[in-house]
Amino acid sequence: MSRWGLWSPWSVHTWTRDRRSLRRALPTLTVLAALLTMSAGVAAGAARAVERDVLSSGGLTQIELSSFEGDTSVRPLTTSALREAARVPGVRQVAADYSAVLYAEGSGTYDLTTHTLTPGDELPVVKGELPARLGPDEVVLPAVAQGTDFTSLLGRSVAFGCTRATGAASGTSAVLRLRIVGLYDPSWQADGPGVAYLSQDTAALLAAARAGQSSGAFQAREGAQSAVVVVGHQRQVAAVTKSLQNKGFSAAAVSDRVRDLPGLFGAADLAMRVGVLVLALGALALGAVRAADSARARIGQFAILRILGSGRPELRRILLGEAVLSGGVAGVVGAVAGTVASAALAGPLSDVLGLPISVTDALPGPTWAAAALLLPAAGLAVGTLFGSREALRLDPYLTARAHS
Repeated sequence: MSRWGLWSPWSVHTWTRDRRSLRRALPTLTVLAALLTMSAGVAAGAARAVERDVLSSGGLTQIELSSFEGDTSVRPLTTSALREAARVPGVRQVAADYSAVLYAEGSGTYDLTTHTLTPGDELPVVKGELPARLGPDEVVLPAVAQGTDFTSLLGRSVAFGCTRATGAASGTSAVLRLRIVGLYDPSWQADGPGVAYLSQDTAALLAAARAGQSSGAFQAREGAQSAVVVVGHQRQVAAVTKSLQNKGFSAAAVSDRVRDLPGLFGAADLAMRVGVLVLALGALALGAVRAADSARARIGQFAILRILGSGRPELRRILLGEAVLSGGVAGVVGAVAGTVASAALAGPLSDVLGLPISVTDALPGPTWAAAALLLPAAGLAVGTLFGSREALRLDPYLTARAHS
C-alpha cells in the first residue's frame, strides 16, 4: 500500500473533472441523508416537547386507570375500588374522571362535554387562572366554543343547563350555576373540543343526574370513566402499576403512554430508524452499481494508467477516494438540508401535537447527525470495493488494444 493509504491524490482530480466519476451518486445520497436528518429532528422535537411540557408537569409520577363499559375483565372504578387503589403503598392521591354535558341555559347554543380536572391536566390558560383544586361551584372553559366567546363572562357566575334523567328514555332540564375561573386555549383538545373542567364532586354530580341517580349511588354502582393515580416518587410507578394490575385494574403509567404518542411523532420516529437502514443499504448498493459503471466507462483510461505503472491497488484507491468525496459531500449537504427542514417544521409540528416546540428542540441528536454524515461515505466506499473488482481484473494490454 502506498503512503497515501486508502486515498489517492488523483481522486480529487478525477472526481471534479470526470463526469463519469462516482460523484454521480451524490444527488441520491444527499436526498437520503436529508430525509434521515429531517426525521431525526422531527422526532427529537416531539420527544423534547413531551419530556418538558408533559412529563415534567407530573406525568412521571402518574398512573392512569381505565374502565371499559361491558368489559368484565376490567375492574370498574367504583367508590370502593378507588378507595382500595388509594390504599396501595406509595399512592398519594386518586382523582376520578366523570363525564357529562353542560349546555346553554339562556343565550348561546353550546353543548360542552364535562370532565374532572385531574392532576394530569395542564391546560394552557389564556385568561384567569388554573387553581390547584377547583371548588364545587367553579369551572374552567375554553376561551371560545361553538361560536360562543366566554371572555366577557370570566369571573362571573353563569347559569348552565344540565340533564336529569327521570326514566329509561326521558329526562328534564336542571340549572347549575358555576363561576368561570379560567379560560384555556381552545386549540388544546386532549379530551376533545369544547370541554368544561370541573371539580371531581361536581363532575360526578352531573354524571349521576344524567343517569337518574344520586351522586353517591352512581359512584358506588357505575363508577368513573377513568382515574389518575399520583404516587410519591417516579421510582414507585412500576411497583404501584403492577400492584394495581394485580388487583384487576386496567393501569398504565402515563409516562409510557406519552412516550408512545402516535401520529406524526410515531411516524417520524419510525422513519428515523428505517432511514438509517435505507441510507446504509442505499449507499452500499449505489457504491457497487456506480463503481462498476464508472470503472467500465473508464476502462480504457484505467488500462493506460496500468500500462504506465499504476497497479490495481492504486486504481482502487482512486475509486475509493471518489467514493469518500461523494459520500462526504452528500452527508454534509444532506445533514444541513435536513436540519434546516426539521427546524422549519418546528412551528407546524407544534400545531399538530399541541405542544410548544422551539427551533432548537427540532435539531437532530448527535448520534443521528453523525449517521447522516458518515453512512453515505462508508456505504459508498464498501460498495465500491465490490463493484470495481471485475473491471479492475481485466488485462490492461488487451483492454488498451480493444479501445485503441
